[in-house]
Amino acid sequence: MAKFIHTADWQIGMKAAHVGAAAETVRAQRLESARRVVQVAKEQNVEFTVVAGDTFEDNAVDRVLVQKVADILGSFPRPVYIIPGNHDPLVPGSVWNHPAWKSHGNVYLLAEASPLEIDGATLYPSPLGEKHSLKDPTRWMDAHDSKRIAVGIAHGTVEGVSQDALDYPIARDAATRAGLDYLALGHWHSTAMFADGSGDTRMAYSGTQETTKFGERDSGNVLLVEIAERGRPPRLTQIPTGGFGWESLEEDIREPDDLTRIREMLELKADPHTTLLDLRLKGVLHQESQAELARISEIIQARFLYGRVDTSGLIPRPDDDSWLADVPVGVMREVARQLQRLSDPTGTDDRPDYATPEVATRAMLELYRMLQETKR
Repeated sequence: MAKFIHTADWQIGMKAAHVGAAAETVRAQRLESARRVVQVAKEQNVEFTVVAGDTFEDNAVDRVLVQKVADILGSFPRPVYIIPGNHDPLVPGSVWNHPAWKSHGNVYLLAEASPLEIDGATLYPSPLGEKHSLKDPTRWMDAHDSKRIAVGIAHGTVEGVSQDALDYPIARDAATRAGLDYLALGHWHSTAMFADGSGDTRMAYSGTQETTKFGERDSGNVLLVEIAERGRPPRLTQIPTGGFGWESLEEDIREPDDLTRIREMLELKADPHTTLLDLRLKGVLHQESQAELARISEIIQARFLYGRVDTSGLIPRPDDDSWLADVPVGVMREVARQLQRLSDPTGTDDRPDYATPEVATRAMLELYRMLQETKR
């Protein structure tokens, strides 16, 4: 029997500049969620913990953070096994050369791609020694002849997983091909599991322990892995560890009351002080809704840990000329008035052949968007 926690991609030391003034709080939360990982491991009474790469954002992080992470992992009373990832590869002068790793006898840096026998299992780790590579880090693994539970640890991109660039490619059948009971993966920040041809899940991404940005589908988790015996498929349990919620909302505005509905929804949000919000509005902006839009922005800034409101998808109602007051007097305003007149499908006098209502409306909306950009 092997029972352990699989975690990865802590990204300790990330700048979090994309959340402005909330960056320091977001960075601090990553350490708190790391402590929750250890707490989960204790509560589940696991035999060991595996950290599958990218513990740190890079090798240039503050060395005080290295000591803090070593102390957090050292607070778990049983073994912790770590591999370097592509963000923190094992190179001269890396975070792994810091003496902090010698201050806790239960924390093991797996620096070689070779089998390691531990109590109840054999580990097959693939530490990374460079930031980028097109080599499959699992290729060397071969546990077919092993009589013991075989657990691989790797960091890379599983075939078919969307990434900006293919890095350390890993085949979808890597666990089966290598004869592993389980392959613990890092690099993808959302929890993802991969079934083999028999429908058994023998390889998975745990995902990051704390969400790093908007759009991460299912992050802020660890995986509890339980393997009854050699050859038996593992039982995987997803356990949340994230402390902050990253919420993306896209709302379609058609009537003036729509913004009131959104404002009331935001006022009822639970725990806004631990929520980062990305609100995207699209549709038709009614002049009488301007005050409601401003109120939404105030609520988000006052109550939420972080929030941004994208209004670039909002356009003025074609038959509403109140927005013309914002257009500079002169040629620009005259152009705006002409476009508004030509956008009316009921107007037919002296219309050029190319100036269809559809074309005039698109041109008017582009002008409106340009005016909105100048206000930012």
